[in-house]
Amino acid sequence: MKPKQGVILYGPPASGKDTVTTALSDLHPRYAQFARLKVGTGKATGYRMGTHEQLHELESAGDVIHANSRYGNTYVIDRPGIGAAFAAGVPVVHLGQVDGVRALVDGYAADWSVVLLWCPREVTEQRSAGRGDSDTAARLAAWDATREDLNMHPGATWDLTIDTTEAPPQDTARLIDQLLAQRAGAATA
Repeated sequence: MKPKQGVILYGPPASGKDTVTTALSDLHPRYAQFARLKVGTGKATGYRMGTHEQLHELESAGDVIHANSRYGNTYVIDRPGIGAAFAAGVPVVHLGQVDGVRALVDGYAADWSVVLLWCPREVTEQRSAGRGDSDTAARLAAWDATREDLNMHPGATWDLTIDTTEAPPQDTARLIDQLLAQRAGAATA
């Protein structure tokens, strides 16, 4: 039996995680962004909005794989949600913390391909402003936190590292798809 495959896109805000995920979905419909549980307010698109009670129930059941707080909200990768995402295809999980990557890789058995998407800070600022974000300053602070996170985890390894200012999203999606095909072939060999 083939192991379940998933993709983790790690990178700072506006590094292209949404755009690359769209390109992956366009390449093959089996790819779908994992909708993290979001407890808080603000943008709901791309999330499963939840309550503090739901979060507490997941925590009590041991079903929180990783949770982090940013922008005044709590973002959760939960075991039932990831299970449902694998049942539907190949989940693409967006993360901005190395600890989150490690928690997911160690906490949910699957063949995870981990991709570092990167762009310079000024590009995050330009992209954030260009898409009309009202919280660009917070996104720049998150970019700084992501850079610090990488500096604090020099041993972090990536299956692919892509500078999204140099690689178009469609090319990036093809590289990720090729990586998964290679890994699937190696797993069955």
